[in-house]
Amino acid sequence: QAILDAASVDRAAFDACLLVKEAAARIDDVVHALGISLLLPRILEPGERIEYVSLASGNTGRKFDLATDRRVAEFKFIIWRGGAESIRQNQTFKDHLDLVLHGGTRRKQLYLFTPEVALRFFRGRRAMASVLSKDRSTHDEFRRAFGDTFQTVGAYFAAHEREVEFVDLKDVLDGEALSVSEAMELSR
Repeated sequence: QAILDAASVDRAAFDACLLVKEAAARIDDVVHALGISLLLPRILEPGERIEYVSLASGNTGRKFDLATDRRVAEFKFIIWRGGAESIRQNQTFKDHLDLVLHGGTRRKQLYLFTPEVALRFFRGRRAMASVLSKDRSTHDEFRRAFGDTFQTVGAYFAAHEREVEFVDLKDVLDGEALSVSEAMELSR
């Protein structure tokens, strides 16, 4: 108890930390909403009409983050590091698959930072079974569409590479968005 008293650790400090933890858990939603809000004026073409936009991150009941009369798009506000990123890869694969499977003539776009890192994954040899193993609905959707045609992500991507445009968020935001992230990376 003397150590806790000396460090001013008490129930109030614990409760304050719990509040910070709860607020931090919502940061993905804030980043997603602000990111898309900043992007929309830069990417929408004259006369392009928004059908819906999903500003919350994660599953919102909408198939895509953005649907207009000209495009459907997904936004991934993550910084790829190029290492073992299987969860990010799986999520991005699911977004790509959803875009590929979407019918119609609208452009299909995937906005993300450092698309060249994501493209290394898409062109790589990771087993399709590994990518699909954690999400049963994505697994089932993929198998309904393609059966056992593709054994690796690279084989799938080679067949569908031209269907989805990868857009670098940094290019669209003119470098504005990464300044904070770059500072955080440098401080580590």
